[in-house]
Amino acid sequence: MTDRREQELLDRIAKLEKDKAALLATVKLLQQARFGSKSERRTDPDKDAAYPSIFNEAETEAKPSVKEPELETTAVKGYERKKKSKSASVKNLLESLPEDCIENIDIDLDSDQKVCDICGNKLSPIGRELVNTQIEFVPPKLICRRYFQISYECRNCRKNDEPHIVKPAVPKPPIPHSFASPSAIAHVMMQKYGLAVPLNRQEREWKQLGLPLSRATLANWIIISSNEYLKPLWDYMHGLLLKEACLHADETPVQVLNEKGRKNTSKSYMWVFTSGEYEPLHNIRLFQYSPTRKGSNASEFLKGFTGYLQTDDYSGYNQVTEVTRCLCWAHARRKYVEAETAKQDESSVSLAGEGLGCIRELFKIEKELRDLTPEERKAQRLEKEKPVLDAYWKWVESSRDKVLPKSKISQALNYSLTNKEQLETYLQDGRCAISNNIAENSIRPFTVGRKNWLFSASPKGAEASACVYSIIETCKANNIDPEKYLIYILTGMPNEEHLKGEAVLEKYMPWNTVVQESCK
Repeated sequence: MTDRREQELLDRIAKLEKDKAALLATVKLLQQARFGSKSERRTDPDKDAAYPSIFNEAETEAKPSVKEPELETTAVKGYERKKKSKSASVKNLLESLPEDCIENIDIDLDSDQKVCDICGNKLSPIGRELVNTQIEFVPPKLICRRYFQISYECRNCRKNDEPHIVKPAVPKPPIPHSFASPSAIAHVMMQKYGLAVPLNRQEREWKQLGLPLSRATLANWIIISSNEYLKPLWDYMHGLLLKEACLHADETPVQVLNEKGRKNTSKSYMWVFTSGEYEPLHNIRLFQYSPTRKGSNASEFLKGFTGYLQTDDYSGYNQVTEVTRCLCWAHARRKYVEAETAKQDESSVSLAGEGLGCIRELFKIEKELRDLTPEERKAQRLEKEKPVLDAYWKWVESSRDKVLPKSKISQALNYSLTNKEQLETYLQDGRCAISNNIAENSIRPFTVGRKNWLFSASPKGAEASACVYSIIETCKANNIDPEKYLIYILTGMPNEEHLKGEAVLEKYMPWNTVVQESCK
């Protein structure tokens, strides 16, 4: 009886030790998330003995006797100095400024100083030398532009009692009965959604500039303009997005106040759907607000899409039918980073390093294949990456029995093995990417902004935010200035007879040639 009791206590102690180790690992991860670096970049295993790997045998056979390329140097009499980095050059930095922002100022002698002190003759200029370069900040200012309509009449017709008056057409403002100009609305949108400046701070800025506008007025500008002009563009791009061969998706929480039937503390979600990384028909980034994280939101948005859908392993995306799920290797890598950070034991760190080494090798190959055609990329993946994957799966299988069941390294191994089929989907088509980074990078500005403005005051505000974020991120993807583009559409679209039809909306797409030339 005593032996049995002792065994029960020993089993309990062993269980408590495991639970303690798991809790300590969780604490380390939380400390890392709160205070540590957010980067998942790790030391190159080829240069660090702490990361031995079975996947880089060729690299370990490299000959140390091979000389490294020498740094480029600039010869100077008496010694040699390292050539300065081009990126550090002031001239190189200033090349990005527009020509009208460059002002040359000559430092000249006074008139009475242009006489020789020795013979009294007039001095002649012999050269001009650049001695200093300064950047001057010119504070912004508001300009009130008052538009007057000039009327004309025919005096001859008036003599004949047939008055004829002609007036020029007046461009329509973006918001009727409002003094908001396209540039003012675009600035407010870009400040909040492009630079994460909340409306209460913008309210103070407008007051400092001499015009005390309330944040409610600024919010109305955003919501009205979004509904009238950005939403038609969003709807049109939504239809185009569904024609792509490969899409990426992600979602993140957001707090929205005044939702009918829900508490203000309830968690809502902002979804993002993007076109693929390789040879998309169009570069599109669309945000959609939803009160919930239900998979039905994704299935409803993607109705009619039949290509590859690249996401994380969230089960809600399984509700999207007629698509081929493709999972993200960056998420698989993240599990090993967590296991390495937790440092539950030396074997966990060693195994995490090996897993990271393999996934690092996959990303290294992907980088080399970036400029290939989809067909060439698929062939090269099967030739170069498939052997690495085969070795990886064998390693995962053999390592599962060596780790504690609930440890972080066990979770990392099980994550890969459970999602093996969908992690290898990207091998089927060269237009698929190895990771979902394109969607995560698109949603990141939203998550950064959320830290500043904290919540949306209403569902209408959240929907408007989704439209504006969609436009700004799509502009970035098409290499045009988002603020110039917003001014462009808020100037042109109010003067269209209607905002329906492919021909009208296509004129305002960010990839349109005229738009590209106007918004660079």
